[in-house]
Amino acid sequence: MQEKIICVVGPTACGKTRLGVLLAKKYDGEVVSADSMQIYKGMTIGTAAPTEDEMEGVPHHMIAVADPAEQWSAARYAQAAIPIVEDILARGKRPILVGGTGLWLDAVVKGHGFAGGCAGGAVRKELQDRLAREGIGELLEELRQADPEAAERLHPADTKRILRALEVYRETGKTISAHNAETAALPPRYDAVWIGLQFRDRADMKALIDRRVDKMVEAGLLDEVRSLLQSGLPRDATALQAIGYKELLRVLDGTATEAEAIAEVKLRSRQYAKRQLTWLRRNPDIRWIWWEKERDFARALQISTEILAAAGVS
Repeated sequence: MQEKIICVVGPTACGKTRLGVLLAKKYDGEVVSADSMQIYKGMTIGTAAPTEDEMEGVPHHMIAVADPAEQWSAARYAQAAIPIVEDILARGKRPILVGGTGLWLDAVVKGHGFAGGCAGGAVRKELQDRLAREGIGELLEELRQADPEAAERLHPADTKRILRALEVYRETGKTISAHNAETAALPPRYDAVWIGLQFRDRADMKALIDRRVDKMVEAGLLDEVRSLLQSGLPRDATALQAIGYKELLRVLDGTATEAEAIAEVKLRSRQYAKRQLTWLRRNPDIRWIWWEKERDFARALQISTEILAAAGVS
């Protein structure tokens, strides 16, 4: 029988880090971060990466493991994270995946691999050049001829996935829709118990996100952005496109005031939380814990314990 792993998920600022630590302490576990920006070094404040105090002695993995100049995909994350999960299990501990990057969590738990095609190769460059010259219309029509299902599913503004779908078809001769259908029929790599956190009233979530951004600024987020630039990191690096970093770059450029940038960070963070929830709600296996006005972690731990006991985790 597969050993169960625990996944703690939810939108930004919902308390995943804290609940993950509480569960790790209760179930002799170790935390594996599934956050697409916490992997980067030197980005502690803006990504809300857990501090040593917040970790409370619980081992945390996949935090500050990548150079900010690198670009990580879900496939690369899974390649690095799965051996860590396997090692935790081999040592008789409980892996606890904590994060809000749904695609990355799925990449580890489902473990099906990704469609072929050399992302970033010659085909991608040609497609990007065409996108710049012609716009998305011609490319979307090409995709409609090759993979009508993908063309129907993807929004015309989702240029990244449209290019990826064309890239996969051109390089492998198989549509990304066919690949997705094949992998959907496969059993997952891990038997996961999913616990989700979200606020009952969206206004409370928005208020908490705003307070969190204010704390990040007070903690020195602008200095963190400045330090990354001074290290020689290119302004177009993926890491600097993260919410909080991209907006504060404009302050350093002199194209926005700090107040304007902070307001933008709050707006983008709220929009991101909404997108995270949209992704996570597609997963019928998530058992949701609903926050009321404030986050009650003692109650969340109790409910999580009941969820896990029903799933056979003790």
